[in-house]
Amino acid sequence: MPNLSLLNFLRQCDIFFNLSSTQLELIANIGREMVYQEGEIIFREHSAGKELYIILQGQVDILLSPTPNDQLSEETSQEDNCVSTLRRGQSFGEIALVDEGLHSATARAAQSDTRLFAIPCEHLIMLCETYPQLGYRLMSNLAANLALKIRNTDLRIRQQLLYEPSRMRKS
Repeated sequence: MPNLSLLNFLRQCDIFFNLSSTQLELIANIGREMVYQEGEIIFREHSAGKELYIILQGQVDILLSPTPNDQLSEETSQEDNCVSTLRRGQSFGEIALVDEGLHSATARAAQSDTRLFAIPCEHLIMLCETYPQLGYRLMSNLAANLALKIRNTDLRIRQQLLYEPSRMRKS
């Protein structure tokens, strides 16, 4: 049985909004805690996605490489762009859960002792199939979470286009 503090934490996360205590316990039982140090790579852009992550403590930078994926190196480069910094309670890696595709960005621990709760996608999908009500609520919450992230990204792109003189169109 998972500890009470983990269940209380998961209850506060947006992607688990409106899930029952029993449903949260099922999710807590299939995940595991992982600890990363500052600068450590959690996963790389274009790698296979296998887990959904929730930040228990610390911060995670989401990085995009300007290099085409056939020229990627094992190292993150100075050119990698930090497009977002995620904090306690936020999730990432959802795209792997939704389409079982490749990661769209690199995730790197931004602080020492960054603690994550990693949930294997295959186990979470199996839970959703076994308990359709849990699956419906979770997927609905994930969709809302992804929509918010897309809106925030759109806003950042618009701000860059409006405020970067080199990008402005000449009249």
